[in-house]
Amino acid sequence: MLIYGAYSTEKVLQLHNAKDGFLIKGWAENSSDTFKNSKVCLAPIQFGAGLKGKLIEAMQYGTPSVTTSIGAEAMHGKLPWNGFIDDNPEKFSSSAVQLYTNKKIWLNAQQNGVTIINRCYSKERFSIKFLKKIKFIQNNRFEHRLHNFIGAMLMRHTLRSTKYLSKWIEEKNK
Repeated sequence: MLIYGAYSTEKVLQLHNAKDGFLIKGWAENSSDTFKNSKVCLAPIQFGAGLKGKLIEAMQYGTPSVTTSIGAEAMHGKLPWNGFIDDNPEKFSSSAVQLYTNKKIWLNAQQNGVTIINRCYSKERFSIKFLKKIKFIQNNRFEHRLHNFIGAMLMRHTLRSTKYLSKWIEEKNK
């Protein structure tokens, strides 16, 4: 088993055991080569939000994965995952072994990944719609800004922070 990840702690590095085939590799020099040469991607993600690049990249290279519900969150819509989603450590490891050893399950998971990429992340499918939205906002930016509460709130607080900085500078210069 090859373990990749930037900024490995000393505790993680101590787990390296060549005799048992548990190899801590650290930062992956070339992620595409890593995924092309891997049969399964294990991503026991415990926190985070949004899209997980390593899981998208695994799907792009045809590498099925096992992850947690946090890892798969917002990644696949209602489509079947390209492997397994397990939060329980025992089930997670059992799913990893099953995915690694059962060719039929592995091929089905790989196909699920292709479907997810094509339906959820297709540049061709979303680029025209995305560009239309950007042009619409450009042409209607004043109306858009009126309804953008979070943007207005961030702008206000950004401007307010400089007010207090200038007051501090005034006091300092007295």
